Amino acid sequence: MDSGVIRRRLALGAAVLAASGALALTATGTAQAADGGCAGHEVRTLPFRTGVTHVYKSGDYVCAVTVARHSGAAQSMAVSVQARGNRPVVDKGRYKYHAGPVTVNTGHRCVWIRGAVGRYTVSSGWILC
Repeated sequence: MDSGVIRRRLALGAAVLAASGALALTATGTAQAADGGCAGHEVRTLPFRTGVTHVYKSGDYVCAVTVARHSGAAQSMAVSVQARGNRPVVDKGRYKYHAGPVTVNTGHRCVWIRGAVGRYTVSSGWILC
């Protein structure tokens, strides 16, 4: 084989590898933004006027994240997960994009999820029993 052909094939292979790596990084970043860092699969979506709280489950663990409908400016946000019989685990503060993730080992107990953005809130009641 001609050395020019070999160099072109190596260059093409390197370009394909670089492009696939960039695509993989982009896809991972998008997935991370969508789930807010929670593991598992989405089992509930709790929409409200100023945001939405996403609930994920993986084995005995439940995770929740509250995402603002209009992000960019820091605003008061909160998310909490409470397993029945336990105190709620809360993340609250002034955030630009989302509150959470909050993860709790539920041990197959019902959970109560709450989310808030600004003065509007959502509350699930006991779910995933």
